[in-house]
Amino acid sequence: MNKQHKYPSIAKEGLPFLGLSLFFSILISIFYFELSWLAWLITIFILQFFRDPPRVIPQENDAIVSGADGKVIAIEKVDDPYYARKAIKISVFMNVFNVHSNKAPCEGRIIEKNYFPGKFLNAALSKASLENERCAIVIERDDKKVVTCVQIAGLVARRILCYKNTNDKITKGERYGFIRFGSRVDHYLPLEAKVNIELGQKVKNTETIIAFL
Repeated sequence: MNKQHKYPSIAKEGLPFLGLSLFFSILISIFYFELSWLAWLITIFILQFFRDPPRVIPQENDAIVSGADGKVIAIEKVDDPYYARKAIKISVFMNVFNVHSNKAPCEGRIIEKNYFPGKFLNAALSKASLENERCAIVIERDDKKVVTCVQIAGLVARRILCYKNTNDKITKGERYGFIRFGSRVDHYLPLEAKVNIELGQKVKNTETIIAFL
């Protein structure tokens, strides 16, 4: 039976932005009504950007779920720069209209967490994986199989938030971070993982099974 992690429909990271935008929208509507449409348009954009809808978590033990909403832009065998191994990398690009809440791809214990300052290249570029600002968590499951999940800043995204630390337990589909305004998430899986998505496919965090392991 599938279960659901429950979170507020609006991500907590967006509440200050939404509150400020609402305040100015009301103020402009009172004193500069002819410009109010623009203020309310910005408010609606902020509202949709920080939405965090409930998602149903697949309960198959071997299911690896997407850590982000967006489009699959890479499926390739590479060196995992965070765990010294060969791995399958699955990259998901988030545009400004996607949900930007990040969820854990599997259950386990975080054995490493590393933050890297860097550039703010277009996150759709391949080199963004290793040159942009990013935060990587390495998750070890109970069966000792390891999944690496990397939050990557983009051209507009300037803030990566990760709420988990080394030795923390994490559950599949658990909300562990957020990236503001367009970015990317890379998943590094063991070579024996069976990929369950295709290049160009649109995926949803928590709900889309990207591989079986």
